[in-house]
Amino acid sequence: MWFIVIWFILPFTLLYSVFTIWPVIQGAIVSLHRWGLMGKQGWVGLENYQKFLGDRFFWQAMQNTALFVVMTVPLLVVSAFFLAMLANRPSRVKRFLRASYYLPSILSVSVISFITIYMASPYMGFLNQLLHSLHIIPAGIEPMWLSKTSLVRITLVVTTVWWTLGFSMLLFLSALQDIPEQLYEAAKIDGASAWRVLFSITIPILGQTFALVTFLQIIASFKVFGQIYLISGGGPGTVTRPIIQYIYTTAFTKNNLGYASAMSYALFLILIVFSLIQLRIQNKKD
Repeated sequence: MWFIVIWFILPFTLLYSVFTIWPVIQGAIVSLHRWGLMGKQGWVGLENYQKFLGDRFFWQAMQNTALFVVMTVPLLVVSAFFLAMLANRPSRVKRFLRASYYLPSILSVSVISFITIYMASPYMGFLNQLLHSLHIIPAGIEPMWLSKTSLVRITLVVTTVWWTLGFSMLLFLSALQDIPEQLYEAAKIDGASAWRVLFSITIPILGQTFALVTFLQIIASFKVFGQIYLISGGGPGTVTRPIIQYIYTTAFTKNNLGYASAMSYALFLILIVFSLIQLRIQNKKD
């Protein structure tokens, strides 16, 4: 019997070892060496780890990433919950609403970035044209959504939330459908208002779902790279450059894979902490 079990788990074990475990081990080996694109150049021990502790660009990239997380996660969680509430209401168009809210999630990062650049471009962009037509901004003034520091951050946050909230919306929608209808009927009989039902029944019951979605989005936001790289390039200057872009630039532009690997393990440690918290929350929910 055990021989059959081994044959069933062997394919997964081999693939997981080759594509997950071995890259982690190899990355640790690379981080302990001076390593370029042409291969190993020499042993440096913990020098690469000591280096990023005093690297102001590393800490700036970490700060940019943390700011992105702080700006994105609360907005995404609230938006996903609000859309899930709308999609859960009895309506003839509820299936259409669910599909519409989830649709951006299936688009690639390059498509999302192109749409954002097209819409946020000055002079000819859809967003500025709309603001002019509604007389929100006067003629002759063109907000630089892709080049001014405060505006480009808002652009990146809104783009990310719009693109990625579909999955979180489905998690909330699933949790909403698990709430017994009898609770709402009892609250209605007692004369509870819609706001009282929301804050006394719906939100408390969804507490673990809120926590799960929050930590999943924190982990995802710490790994942000594609849309920032394609929309702003980490600019203006380096004010929006996330840590993964700095790691990528260090490895493949500056030809320093060893130092990039060491920085990636610092990020790996942060993600491990949040992943363990998320798993603990999931186990409690189960």
